[in-house]
Amino acid sequence: MDALSGAGPRRARCSLGAASPGARAAAAPWARFSAWLECVCVVTFDLELGQALELVYPSDFRLTDKEVGPGPSGSSRGPDLSRPSPSFLCFRKAASATCPSLTPTQCSGQKSPWHAEDRHYNSGAPMSLQWEPAHYFGYVYFRQVKDSSMKRGYFQKSLVLVSRLPFVRLFQALLSLIAPEYFDKSAPCLEAVCSEIDKWPAPVPGQTLNLPVMGVVLQVHIPSRVDKPEYGPPKPCSHENLLPTPVILTSVHELDLFRCFQPVLTHVQTLWELMLLGEPLVVLAPSPAMSSEMVLALISCLQPLKFCCDYRPYFTIHDSEFKEFTTRTQAPPNVVLGVTNPFFIKTLQHWPHILRVGEPKMAGDLPKQVKLKKPSRLKTLDTKPGLYTAYSAHLHRDKALLKRLLKGLQKKKPWDTQTALLRRHLLELTQSFIIPLEHYMASLMPLQKNITPWKTPPQIRPFRQDDFLRSLEHAGPQLTCILKGDWLGLYRRFFKSPHFDGWYRQRHKEMAQKLEALHLEAICEAQNIETWMKDKSEVEVVDLVLKLREKLVQAQGHQLPVKEATLQRAQLYIETVIGSLPKDLQAVLCPP
Repeated sequence: MDALSGAGPRRARCSLGAASPGARAAAAPWARFSAWLECVCVVTFDLELGQALELVYPSDFRLTDKEVGPGPSGSSRGPDLSRPSPSFLCFRKAASATCPSLTPTQCSGQKSPWHAEDRHYNSGAPMSLQWEPAHYFGYVYFRQVKDSSMKRGYFQKSLVLVSRLPFVRLFQALLSLIAPEYFDKSAPCLEAVCSEIDKWPAPVPGQTLNLPVMGVVLQVHIPSRVDKPEYGPPKPCSHENLLPTPVILTSVHELDLFRCFQPVLTHVQTLWELMLLGEPLVVLAPSPAMSSEMVLALISCLQPLKFCCDYRPYFTIHDSEFKEFTTRTQAPPNVVLGVTNPFFIKTLQHWPHILRVGEPKMAGDLPKQVKLKKPSRLKTLDTKPGLYTAYSAHLHRDKALLKRLLKGLQKKKPWDTQTALLRRHLLELTQSFIIPLEHYMASLMPLQKNITPWKTPPQIRPFRQDDFLRSLEHAGPQLTCILKGDWLGLYRRFFKSPHFDGWYRQRHKEMAQKLEALHLEAICEAQNIETWMKDKSEVEVVDLVLKLREKLVQAQGHQLPVKEATLQRAQLYIETVIGSLPKDLQAVLCPP
């Protein structure tokens, strides 16, 4: 049996262990490879030793003993389960997969050095697709073949791609190409593939790239934060001279939402609210594939808003947070868990929201829908499919959407068309909710006319929730959304959620950077710097040099939105100011 069962930034997340690579310099031979992948691992299973890390490419990528965690030589107990390892958990999750599907895994741990290329990618990428500074994701392909020479009668091994990019669809396609060839030809094939990936261009937001691997060219579009939403395949770039003809991936990351949400279409509105509010939710599914895809589909409901809570597309009793998540001595954390073991119904019975989904079944033209049920009806054994929650949605259900989806089923429209309709609805719903917040936040920005060259820039005014709620009467979501309901109540609960905190911190950071950029431009456009310097002490002049240099470094590191002409003027100003100082200070500020 072969199964794709991987882990990726936001697609199907099983909890891999912590992977902390050794430092690898940006100029190392594998620098271009590391723009896409951290490493490729092979995990094997031994009846006496348990799971073991058999192979790692590049070879200088190091996993510590704590991370690898197999039992000592000769031990029959396998890995130390109190400290889950990538090798154990990669295998565990892959081995549980029963169909060729991807179940990405989140791996928390120390990340490799943060390079300028990473910041450049993040500055242009959508929030939900940025490099994870504290997590790695492992995409796993598991092979199980009958072998009478093995003690358990099976050959069992996993191929794992470890990356910081949430490109689930891309890495799924990559594994489908690499893994079968690797299992037939072993290590030399893997080394050749890694060398090919090391020749790929870096992932630049907004660009369409051709990625050759194993005689196939994968054509992908790297999403940009300025991209307009598109619901059809991207326009292919020119490939007249490419042989073979590229295989076009319509998306590097998007799931088939309609297929994932089949059993919960009538509750999409409620589930969207639960995700928006960062509520703890357990998804109990028949397989790791269904669990993972449902969790990742739920996470994607909030795009373009970044999901700021934790989530585990495939969580097991072996994960290090098992005790933390199952304890009843404190409130459940803001996590979305995907599980398959019915044991979790008992251990997580105190969680406020549990979604139990079964195998897909059709009820006429519409997939059989789970029912909304009270948590008190949750049984530890033989729990029927349903959304077990006491939560009452703030917004009314969009019956028109359900009618359109049902009509599409009756007319046998392609599922990608149905997915496009569903994704557009969720995107417009999220945008209608966020736009009033964005407008109010923008009103807190100081006016540009109040930013003067030689004074500290004014502060961003504080966010006052009551003022914002009053503004909804004339600038609320009712202007862009036809749904009725208690929007005020939804905003009040949103203010208490991790997503408001994450959104506000990010927007405040961006506004502060914009303020710094405007201040730098004001300084560079000032015509009287010599006049300003006449009555200033050397300390004040040196302070100006240091502040200008700091702003210049930030701008060059893509942390400030500054034009190239402004950067050149800033450098000229620094040279002019330094030239006016005594030679001893010049030597300090410009050492040889």
